[in-house]
Amino acid sequence: MLLTAVIVIVAVALIFDFINGFHDAANSIATVVSTRVLSPNLAVAWAAFFNFIAAFGGGVKVANTMGKGIINFDMLRAAGSHSVLMVIFSALMGAIAWNLLTWWWGLPSSSSHALAGGMIGATLPVLGFSGLVGSGIAKIAAFIVLSPVMGVLLGTLLMLASTWTVHRQTPLKVDTWFRRLQLVSSAIFSYSHGTNDAQKVMGIIAVVLFGTIWKDREFHIDTWMILSCHAAIALGTFFGGWRIIKTMGHSLTKLAPIGGFSAETGGGVTIIFLAKLGIPVSTTHTITGAIVGVGATKGWRAVKWGVAGRIIWAWVFTIPASAAAALLVYGITWVVVKLVG
Repeated sequence: MLLTAVIVIVAVALIFDFINGFHDAANSIATVVSTRVLSPNLAVAWAAFFNFIAAFGGGVKVANTMGKGIINFDMLRAAGSHSVLMVIFSALMGAIAWNLLTWWWGLPSSSSHALAGGMIGATLPVLGFSGLVGSGIAKIAAFIVLSPVMGVLLGTLLMLASTWTVHRQTPLKVDTWFRRLQLVSSAIFSYSHGTNDAQKVMGIIAVVLFGTIWKDREFHIDTWMILSCHAAIALGTFFGGWRIIKTMGHSLTKLAPIGGFSAETGGGVTIIFLAKLGIPVSTTHTITGAIVGVGATKGWRAVKWGVAGRIIWAWVFTIPASAAAALLVYGITWVVVKLVG
């Protein structure tokens, strides 16, 4: 019975990873589609490929942070296998519910913060506030602000540097060069998306396994976890999230290839840098910041601040909303288990 429950929850985690890719596909390909460098079908295939190959160089620092930096893993494991399974199942379902809702609304919210919020909400009825790792949660909360700011700065600087570099060239030459360079920048961002986001689910799977059937083993991330999570997020990206692509690629600001290159490169470099530090950040927040930074170089009015405001509100509500959803799922699951068993 325990083994079956573990298998089911690992499967739910991989489904979340798939939905993460589906939900965040826009982050990887919105600019390359909006500038018409690639067709949507080619763009998702391109992004999915680089999501997957990030498995071979992304490391596992973010996975360790997600596994032991939000919930006190030792306390949760000591609470028993039943508690581990209930907490992780509720966290995943709460995060999935918020992701699907924001996908339906066409809002690029953060799958990372939805998962973190789900873990917080599901832990409270089992361990209370003492079961949460305050420093880890504070770090994640801080980068809700810092990662888009870094994206804005890098996107702006790259746009200014790129524009200065080619200012003596004809518009046709500039457009041709940066259409080709956007293939590189899109690959960088897709790689960073795989590096950052796939690792979060690895951490969740490790909590399930090392908190239940492998209690006697030391917490670590196995190779099969790395490959399966990257495969799941790549498949999700391949099937795409077209509602959000419209918001990211067209509604925020109008992008030319030079702008798309600057936004993708700025966002991707930021995410890879933070992933190497083991900080789980939102690819959504970072690329949105980079797009806004690029748009702002054309003037304040080039950015549609009303759309940006809707996106920011989704950021603000993601952690508390997904925490509330996870808490609700936990309550319903607890009642069902009591009635059945």
